[in-house]
Amino acid sequence: MWFIASIAEEKIQDSIRRGEFDRLPGKGQPLPPEDDMAGVPEELRLGFKMLKNAGVLPEEMQLRKDMLTLEDLIAACRDETERAKLRSELSVRKLRYQSMMSERGWHGSAAFAEYEGQIQEKLAGPSS
Repeated sequence: MWFIASIAEEKIQDSIRRGEFDRLPGKGQPLPPEDDMAGVPEELRLGFKMLKNAGVLPEEMQLRKDMLTLEDLIAACRDETERAKLRSELSVRKLRYQSMMSERGWHGSAAFAEYEGQIQEKLAGPSS
């Protein structure tokens, strides 16, 4: 695999020497910001980007997503026994989420308030 990487690097260096990258649009300009990271604090962006590229959600985002799904299922459920099971499952997830946020000290953080809103909007859509 290192052989392929070295060939690729050699081709890139040859292109640089020939000036093939000199007239590219945006040369010398910073990369455009990623819109989906606008609400994420600067110190968390790299970690979240790595998780996103790996297809992994942070635990708190997965819990929020699960809670929203369970709320939708409860609203649509007609069987009272099943609804009670879903409510119990939702309570467990809410407790875990609240516990996690308290352990991390995020409840008192202004950045968390903005971040939590971004997560909810991303998962549930804009609030009406």
